Amino acid sequence: MTIPTIDIHPDGPSMPRLVLGAWRLVDTQEARVNPRFVAERIEAAVDVGMNAIDSADVYAKYEGERILGAGLAEWNGPRDGIQIISKCGIATVARTRPQHRIKHYNSTKQHIVASVESSLTALGTDYLDVLLIHRPDPRMDADDTADGLDTVCRAGKVLHVGVSNFKPHQLSLLQSRLDRPLITNQVEFSILQTDVMYDGTLDQCQRARVSPMIWSPLAGGQLFSSKEARENRIRKVIAQVENRHKGVSSAQVMLAWVLNHPSDPIAVVGTARVDRIRSYAAACDLQLDRQEWFAILEAAQGTPVP
Repeated sequence: MTIPTIDIHPDGPSMPRLVLGAWRLVDTQEARVNPRFVAERIEAAVDVGMNAIDSADVYAKYEGERILGAGLAEWNGPRDGIQIISKCGIATVARTRPQHRIKHYNSTKQHIVASVESSLTALGTDYLDVLLIHRPDPRMDADDTADGLDTVCRAGKVLHVGVSNFKPHQLSLLQSRLDRPLITNQVEFSILQTDVMYDGTLDQCQRARVSPMIWSPLAGGQLFSSKEARENRIRKVIAQVENRHKGVSSAQVMLAWVLNHPSDPIAVVGTARVDRIRSYAAACDLQLDRQEWFAILEAAQGTPVP
C-alpha cells in the first residue's frame, strides 16, 4: 500500500497524507546509540510512501536533529527522496544552550538564521524542504520574522516556510509581511482535541486551499490508556466502526477521522515501531461515511450536535 500525495498549497510542494514524526523516535535510547535503528524506521516509512519526516531543533533537548541526521546518513537514500521539515522558535533551558535562562519564544531574524544553520549541520543536509515557526511568539515583530524567513529562502537553505500552532489572525499577520506563501499551519487535531474545527483555523486553511499539518492525530495514545467516561464512549463507537469496516484497527479509524476532514489534513504520526508505520498507511484509504464521522464526534462531545 502506498500513501497518496496531495499539494499542500497551490504554490507549495506535494506531500504524502502521512508524515513520519521524529519527536518520539529520536527520544528513544535505541535511536541515541544506534543510527541503524533510525534508518530502519526511515526505510519503512519511505517504503509505504511516507517520504517526509517532521523534526524540530528543540527535540530531545536539542540533540534530536543530530540523532536524526545520523539515521539519515545510515539510511543513505537520495536527498530528494525524502522531504525534511523542521521547526524553530522555541528556546528551552538545556545543557547545549547555556544562554537560555528561561523557556521562551524567539522568532527574530537572528534566531531563525542561526537555527537553520544549526539544523542543517545536525541533519547533514544543505537545505530544509520546509521550515515552520514552532509557536506563536507574543513578541513577534512580523517584519523581522518575515525578513528572517526570506533570508534563509533566498540563500537556498529553505525551500518553503510555514507556521505551527498559529491562530488565524497570527498567520494572517505574518503572511501580510511576506511575498512568499506560508504553505501550512501545523496544529493539534484529534478526536480528543477539536478546537481548530471551531476557532477558524481549519476554515482558514480550507478557504486558502492549504492543507494543515496535524500533530498528535492519535491524541498521544490517550484514547487507548484513559479510563475516563469520554474515552470509554469513543472506544465503543470506534469498535462499531471497526465492525463495519472489516480488518481495520482503532488507530486507523482515529487517523481516518482526522484525514476525512474537508481541509485535507496531512497527519504527522510519531512512532518507533515499524509495524505501526506500515499499519498507519492503510488509514489513508479508509473512508468514514458522514454518520460514522458524526457518531465519533458525538461520543467525544458527550451530546448530539445542536
